Amino acid sequence: MRCLAVLLLLLIAAYGIQPARAADPAFAQFLASVWPEAQHAGVTRATFDALTRDLEPDLTLPDLVIPGKPPRPERGQAEFVSTPAEYLKEATIERLAAKGRQLLAQHRQTLAAIEQRTGVPPEILLAIWARETAYGGAKLPYDALRTLATQAYVGRRKARFRPEFILAMKMLQDRVATRAEMRSSWAGAMGLVQFMPSDFDKYAVDMDGDGRRNIFSSVPDALASAAAQLVGKGWQAGETWAYEVRAPKNLDCTSADPDVTMTVAEWARRGFTPAYGRSFSRKELAAKTSLFLPAGIYGPAFLILPNYYVIKSYNFSDLYVMFVGHLADRIAAPRPFEAPWQPVVQMKSADLEVIQRGLTRRKLYSDKIDGKAGMATRLAIGHYQKANGLKLDCWPNKAVLDHLQAHGAR
Repeated sequence: MRCLAVLLLLLIAAYGIQPARAADPAFAQFLASVWPEAQHAGVTRATFDALTRDLEPDLTLPDLVIPGKPPRPERGQAEFVSTPAEYLKEATIERLAAKGRQLLAQHRQTLAAIEQRTGVPPEILLAIWARETAYGGAKLPYDALRTLATQAYVGRRKARFRPEFILAMKMLQDRVATRAEMRSSWAGAMGLVQFMPSDFDKYAVDMDGDGRRNIFSSVPDALASAAAQLVGKGWQAGETWAYEVRAPKNLDCTSADPDVTMTVAEWARRGFTPAYGRSFSRKELAAKTSLFLPAGIYGPAFLILPNYYVIKSYNFSDLYVMFVGHLADRIAAPRPFEAPWQPVVQMKSADLEVIQRGLTRRKLYSDKIDGKAGMATRLAIGHYQKANGLKLDCWPNKAVLDHLQAHGAR
């Protein structure tokens, strides 16, 4: 605390900054420490003072680490705490697909122009809009500036949010949006397609030609901006995101490894055939893909293409990609997954962390210890099951946990 006070005095002497009149002195010191970076980013002194003078942290937000208080459990996003069947509820998909088809007709000209410019299909953009804000119907409850300032101050990932806070101030200074328009999620994502300020800075587009990049209320601008971000992350025009396939009966689920890529023709020679009895085209047979089993052996199987990972860059969750990709397919052609989701149990995050630590010690897993059953975790579980004679299903379960604990996992 003494170091922060000294830093504050130095900043006042060097830059003439007056501390914000915040009830939390440490927050005032934090704001003062941000000024040199904000100034370097082009925020004027007048803007900085006006936006921070009465700013207070919102300590009710999730994902905070508040000094002197026990850490709160990390907020579980639906993408990471739901089973595939729970997250991809048929009733929800069908309802959003029906609405998506209406919006496809309503915005057909705009969507066609965006696709011609970017190569991103209308259905993908509509599905992102649906998932992010329910086609604009979801209420965004937080003030973005206050949210980003709080996350940069005491957030679990505060280093990530510090530049976002500064860019939010720059957005307000440049009058690209009003403070009232900049409503956000608890993590500071804004607008119809949920952009962080850095996303806005890189990808926001004025599609409707009114001279303003308005992701907050202009559907053309929001959808064109989402398309620009996908293109910036590597979207491949003319390609889809995945093919649902029928897996062979002797499926080894550890072949669902993103590092194992083969042409669709090669997967076909190993017994994978298209869902619904259709045939792969010559172009599809030549596509490089990897096998994806979002529920291990307990659900549909997919051959995923590079655009799968481009959608994942929008939200780093396999279930998010499944939702967006499948909803896009359903808007285009109303047909559910062929294979049903079988009942599975989603383990508690604490138990999954035990599994991940045990797999890490056995050099089967090298990703984050985060209590989430992502691709890498499910693959490592499959390899552990194979090595120890357990049922091979590539899904976290009590049998794996018990076996690891009986053999030294904590």
